[in-house]
Amino acid sequence: MPKTPTRKSSEAGHVLRDLLTFERLLTGPVIHLIYWAGLGVIILGAFGSIGAAIGVALKEQEIVGKLLALPLAVAGVLVCFALVLLWRSFCEFYVAVFRIADDLKGLRAAAEQTIGGTAEPVNNPPRRPFAG
Repeated sequence: MPKTPTRKSSEAGHVLRDLLTFERLLTGPVIHLIYWAGLGVIILGAFGSIGAAIGVALKEQEIVGKLLALPLAVAGVLVCFALVLLWRSFCEFYVAVFRIADDLKGLRAAAEQTIGGTAEPVNNPPRRPFAG
């Protein structure tokens, strides 16, 4: 299968064109930035839950309060671990959807090269005999 020539988006003038047109989807790199930002927020939540458990342990005078701080810390870390997995799966889903769009664009370009022209949509599809 012949490869289509690709242009670098870092060429002068093409960056602005990429931002103003929809020929190249910019959502993939943006999703990566959103992933790292969300991961940072989740890690801050983990530190907050550990800090809250330590605060409960230091504030309470009785042994029962100190013993309740350990399950609080463990539960907070487990919830943050689950949030990391969930956040990763959401971001991977969006990246996969946009990569499918890029793959379809490549398949269309390859089909156009094989046919030798542009692929035109069918204006009048054949009627099905039992369609309403």
